[in-house]
Amino acid sequence: MTAEYANEDLTRAQVDADKGTTVLEFGATWCPICQGAQPLIDQALQGRPWKHLQIDDGPGRPLGRSFQVKLWPTLVFLHDGKVLARVVRPQTAQDLADALAKTEESAAG
Repeated sequence: MTAEYANEDLTRAQVDADKGTTVLEFGATWCPICQGAQPLIDQALQGRPWKHLQIDDGPGRPLGRSFQVKLWPTLVFLHDGKVLARVVRPQTAQDLADALAKTEESAAG
């Protein structure tokens, strides 16, 4: 499975104003670490009614910089525009477990 990171022109203001639960995944289609993490990320998010946006990141991309993204993949979990958790370079299900739990708790309540 390959990640299809979109060249989205989302602004931080748009993300902050978004309602509901969103997972922003910053990376690059050519990134081997991103590709290796993709099955784990897909499995972790499967069945959850959250928006999952895969954002093509790189130098000069203001959205990634606004979230202090330095390594790929970086996942930022948000609810109603508020950052709940972030995970950098997940390698195991446990790496994502706390972020998933915190996000589910916020989305439910």
